[in-house]
Amino acid sequence: MAGQNVLETTDNDFENDVLKSDVPVVVDFWASWCGPCRALAPIIDELANDNQGKIKVFKVNTDENPNTPAQYGVRGIPTVIVFKNGEVVDQTTGVTPKANLQAMVNQAITA
Repeated sequence: MAGQNVLETTDNDFENDVLKSDVPVVVDFWASWCGPCRALAPIIDELANDNQGKIKVFKVNTDENPNTPAQYGVRGIPTVIVFKNGEVVDQTTGVTPKANLQAMVNQAITA
């Protein structure tokens, strides 16, 4: 489901993959039955490709990993959350234009 620069993470690996990352991390919370999630997937792939080496991009399947979305108050999917130094720095819910996501990434990179 994910492109080559988009990785999957789980409740068990989230801390190491995301919170302890030395670069900003974009996390896409999604589920296989979610149409808008499928619509957002190619945009997330492009974002990962365009920012390779500057950020990491992970997907969290909310059906298989319910704890992490609950911990971050994810109520609707797709939800994209940007983390830096283990902290939430920005988030959006719904199909978000690539330009808006790139602006969130740019802010995290330069902040």
